[in-house]
Amino acid sequence: MKDNQAVKSILQYFDTRNGKLLIGGRTCKQIADRIGTPFYAYDLGVAEKKFKMLKKALPTEVNIHYAIKANPHPEIISFFKNLGAGFDVASKGELEKVLKSGADPDTIGFAGPGKQKNEIKAACEAEIGSLNAESVTELERADKIAGNLNKKLNVSLRVNPAYELVGSGMRMGGGPKQFGIDQEKIPQVLAMFFQWKNLEFKGFHIFAGSQNLSAESISSSFKKAVEAVISFLPYCPKPPSMVNLGGGFGIPYYKNDEELDIQTVGRRLSSCLADSKSTLKHTRFVVETGRYLVGECGIYVSRIIDIKESRGETFAVIDGGMHHHLAASGNFGQVIKRNFPIILPDRLKEPPAQTINIVGPLCTPLDRLGTKVLLPEPKINDFVAVLGSGAYGYSASPLSFLSHQNVIEVVL
Repeated sequence: MKDNQAVKSILQYFDTRNGKLLIGGRTCKQIADRIGTPFYAYDLGVAEKKFKMLKKALPTEVNIHYAIKANPHPEIISFFKNLGAGFDVASKGELEKVLKSGADPDTIGFAGPGKQKNEIKAACEAEIGSLNAESVTELERADKIAGNLNKKLNVSLRVNPAYELVGSGMRMGGGPKQFGIDQEKIPQVLAMFFQWKNLEFKGFHIFAGSQNLSAESISSSFKKAVEAVISFLPYCPKPPSMVNLGGGFGIPYYKNDEELDIQTVGRRLSSCLADSKSTLKHTRFVVETGRYLVGECGIYVSRIIDIKESRGETFAVIDGGMHHHLAASGNFGQVIKRNFPIILPDRLKEPPAQTINIVGPLCTPLDRLGTKVLLPEPKINDFVAVLGSGAYGYSASPLSFLSHQNVIEVVL
């Protein structure tokens, strides 16, 4: 595995025993004997390491919000609540999950470009920390709903920045976007707050992109976000009490990916906030991230049920596939199909000996999790593990496709 930087980077957070990967102290066989295969296993020990790394790297005045779209498992939500994280939600369903965990509503931000009336009503009734408004229409709708409830609704303006987060897997800002209000239009929207008597202005939400491994790009984005907020100050109805800087923190998925230097990000953000302290002295800051916290803690495990040769290539057919893990199949927005980090978790000490195609049982050629993966020679009943599967795995996959068996989730 020496030539696969992503595998090496992720495995550093896990324990092993006698050449076998341990997930929450258990081997894949021990887990499979109890629940069967295929399964997602989430090691909370790894998630805790990532949370503490991020908290230590960031300035003390910056709070961490967990973006639960990455993985909305109730036990994971409760775990981060107990660690002191806030939350970013993007639907009424996600809001309900966070509230059910017992989280403080004031630590919740609600984003999304098409919030329904019942979602805004639920946010207002729960008295969340911030509804991150994405248009003037949404602000008008929110003001009316809050008025009907005889409540004040905390709102921030989600900004579509005039810059992009260079090198992002998904660019959420810059150029024409469905997300937020264009940066150049923010002053005129701020000037309209006098007419919205039921809205309480809180601040801004600026999210430029996601899945970025460049400390330089992320730091530059944060700096531009702070500069944008400062440029808005003359137009604000009152000083912003909260600014969500977004995140964009990526994890290594592909062979040559290097781990994000989160310490450098933290140092540069600290310097940036120090420079703006006199201007934004009453403002608290938030970074939101999901993938960085849970992506590496999750592993998707299936079992080889057949091995076949076809015109010079070897195919290992597993009992799971793209219906469980769309992202690993390359069908979740990837422009170029590249393999996620894949290992035989019970044979870590064995040197790679063969290139293998890892395919599932579905009647479609799209059902391929790995192409020409370099692994030890496979055997029927071997476990196959897709690393980096804790984010956008189970909940982002077409689980009902072709009505195959479902996949089990286990939190360890």
